Amino acid sequence: MVPKNDTLTQWMEESAAVRVKLLAGGGKPGLALPEHVADKSGLEIMQAMLAGELPYSHIADTMDFALIAVEPGKATFQGTPQFKHYNPLGTVHGGWYATLLDSAVGCAVHSLMPAGRGYTTAELSVNIVRAASHETGPLRAIGTVIHCGRQLATAEGRIVGPDGKLYAHATTTCLVFDLPARK
Repeated sequence: MVPKNDTLTQWMEESAAVRVKLLAGGGKPGLALPEHVADKSGLEIMQAMLAGELPYSHIADTMDFALIAVEPGKATFQGTPQFKHYNPLGTVHGGWYATLLDSAVGCAVHSLMPAGRGYTTAELSVNIVRAASHETGPLRAIGTVIHCGRQLATAEGRIVGPDGKLYAHATTTCLVFDLPARK
């Protein structure tokens, strides 16, 4: 295992490089126009988001996380919980973990969608095993597809720290469907 400081440095450098690339491409939060994604596979859409050619999700700004890497069947997000993500009892709200994991596992599934196919989360199960805080620093959610079929896809995800400690894990079932034809 790489020492925490080396991994933390690597994560911060990767995050900064993604941000530079995103901003250089004009990336900002928003909604992609149907005509900009109609002929693209899910992986091509995700890669265009990373390049700043397509807008990324507003929820990434709200929850302070970002897509860091995508490849077929795998998506990695990085985020740092902030005070604004705390519940009234002073801990990070479970919704922060769930949203980060839903993004990772959903985008892992998205990366396997051919052009003209889409997906939506049908079920998400999250287990939080360690508390995070604003002092934890960056955490990564890594989603990996287990199965991708014509109608259903399943994936699993883990939130880990730079020291390799597990903070939460999840599984998802996604409905897979044909996207409506463009008018």
